[in-house]
Amino acid sequence: MKYYPIFVDIRGSKVVVVGGGEVAERKVKTLLECGADIYLIGKVIGGELKVLVENGKVNYLGPDFHDAYLDGSSLVIAATSDSELNRRVSNAAKARNIFVNAVDQPEDCTFIVPSIVARKDLVLAISTSGKSPALAKKIRRQLEDTFDHHYGLLVELLGRIRGAVLSLGLPQKQNSTIFSSLVNSDILGAISEGNREKLLDILKEIVPADALKKLDLGDLLEG
Repeated sequence: MKYYPIFVDIRGSKVVVVGGGEVAERKVKTLLECGADIYLIGKVIGGELKVLVENGKVNYLGPDFHDAYLDGSSLVIAATSDSELNRRVSNAAKARNIFVNAVDQPEDCTFIVPSIVARKDLVLAISTSGKSPALAKKIRRQLEDTFDHHYGLLVELLGRIRGAVLSLGLPQKQNSTIFSSLVNSDILGAISEGNREKLLDILKEIVPADALKKLDLGDLLEG
């Protein structure tokens, strides 16, 4: 099967998670980071999930699943150890045209969750289309070694520069030249070294002065 890769904005969207174990906990924590409005169903809720429910960060619907709980949802995740229950959840979601993921049951999924490497706003997604999650995890570990936390700082800085440059209203070709020159410079090296002087020298050479005036480096550099 060929899956269509997509990143979804789920801020404020209702997402139903069925399950109360470690897998459900991981799913919930990731969904919270993305701003989802989470509704949890599970007979036994433990660990951090229980704390999240008690703190009001996750809505608890109760121990038993009912099809109607899915009404108005954007996404559904079935993460129980009961394959039949997961399939029932999946069928209810499909009947409502809601995207559903049933953990470790690809035949009951309308979307799968890739293995990811996240460095702030830099997100690398790895998928084998469900054929070998173990290989996806191996590749993820390799990427984690290559793309360390400095890449997250780089993306943050490039985002700030992009906003400042675009605000000048320059021709698109000139903008493209600026952005290309930045990513091909040693800007990552300067960030990794925590060398503010080196970073400023690179920026002064590439970025228009009027954009630099609007740029706030804040606490991007270490040391």
